[in-house]
Amino acid sequence: MSENASSTQGQANIGVVGLAVMGSNLARNLASRAGNTVAIYNRTYAKTQELLTEHPEAGFVASEDYVGFAASLRTPRTAIIMVQAGAGTDAVIDELTRVFEPGDIIVDGGNARFTDTIAREGRVSEKGIHFVGTGISGGEEGALHGPSIMPGGSDESWQTLGPIFRSIAATAPEDGEPCVTHVGHDGAGHFVKMIHNGIEYSDMQLIGEAYDLIRRGTGRSPAEIADIFAEWNTGELESYLIEITAEVLRQVDAETGQPLVDVILDQAGAKGTGAWTVQSALDLGIPVSGIAEAVFARSLSSKPAQRAAARQLAGPDEEWTVDDADAFIADVQAALYASKIIAYSQGFDEIVAGAAQYGWDIDKGEIAKIWRAGCIIRARFLNRITDAYAEDPALVALVTAPFFAQAVADSQEAWRRVVSTAAARGIPAPVFSSSLAYYDGLRAERLPAALIQGQRDFFGAHTYRRTDKPGVFHTLWSSDRTEVQTAD
Repeated sequence: MSENASSTQGQANIGVVGLAVMGSNLARNLASRAGNTVAIYNRTYAKTQELLTEHPEAGFVASEDYVGFAASLRTPRTAIIMVQAGAGTDAVIDELTRVFEPGDIIVDGGNARFTDTIAREGRVSEKGIHFVGTGISGGEEGALHGPSIMPGGSDESWQTLGPIFRSIAATAPEDGEPCVTHVGHDGAGHFVKMIHNGIEYSDMQLIGEAYDLIRRGTGRSPAEIADIFAEWNTGELESYLIEITAEVLRQVDAETGQPLVDVILDQAGAKGTGAWTVQSALDLGIPVSGIAEAVFARSLSSKPAQRAAARQLAGPDEEWTVDDADAFIADVQAALYASKIIAYSQGFDEIVAGAAQYGWDIDKGEIAKIWRAGCIIRARFLNRITDAYAEDPALVALVTAPFFAQAVADSQEAWRRVVSTAAARGIPAPVFSSSLAYYDGLRAERLPAALIQGQRDFFGAHTYRRTDKPGVFHTLWSSDRTEVQTAD
């Protein structure tokens, strides 16, 4: 570091690099909390000046270059990077490592892929600097008013970051606890944030499927369906996503007077985290079928040429309404709840597998607790997840916990009716359907995988195991089907 930077005792205890909306809001959040003085830096100084002008009350300490930024920070210097993931993040890391010293802390608050975070932590730690991949959920409003925060990194860095993050995190309404915990080392924070986003994909698609089924099956208007979601938000389905769904469905387009949902193009965008969740699950051998179908549903929606060409394909009669609208709506509500439980169960299965693979000590109950406020998937039943892991830390699958097993048992007949109706009427409900198939596969005493193993042994001599004796076996299929035992 330059002589100027190292010889100056800085004023700020925390810095933010990158002052787009998320970075600016996070900086303002930090500055509004007692005990924090915030240093700010942006590649374009005009953006820094804009933030200074608009929020003089924040008392920001601004710098025009990285040397000045480092000099403005007290030791151990701590900076949160809020720039676009990828090359932009690496460029900022390179600049900070030139002006920071051993013991200082670099926090990546973007949506980085956890494997990139592991690699960056290894590279930065060689210089004696701590690198902390941190998931931050809650969008622009969360960054400003209180997000859910999922930091990884070293135990030593958490000693500095813990009080700072606790000062800005959302607080759970049940007990006022800040929604932040030290998730685990190196890439654990970004891994858990990735799973959060995967569950979010599933949750959003399920809500979309519920809306579609109710609208097609009952003929209710978006505004009427908004009232249904608002009612659901007073019970077990209470969540941020259910709440905002009601608001979206009530919105009327100012230009056309139509429900806004009817003039929004039906092609859903996506970023990397949903796909990363599925790809990582495949690598770990964990079935996250509901999350995968939610990702694929967005992909399908964004293929207008294929969808247009396929409109000529045969399907059931479009004219259809249910006989008992209230009963059907109640069934959809139950199916949504059961499928939501499966989404969380699959997500936590992946957290358990990732922790085992990468050597992280992740407290599943704590993860559920820090998702209770601030984040996009915040929901009432997250307390139930915390309780389930408190009662049985070695729980093999969340859906098997007594509360959730009973909840699904109470919902399963309605769930099956909804999936059957969707299939019979040609209404796509991929996450409802795949979640039910996963549930039935999980509880099945025997699966057709036995036949698949026989097929694999037939064409590739992949061997198989038997139910009645130990060992690994191979059948000589072309020699009167003689079975031979192979080395185990």
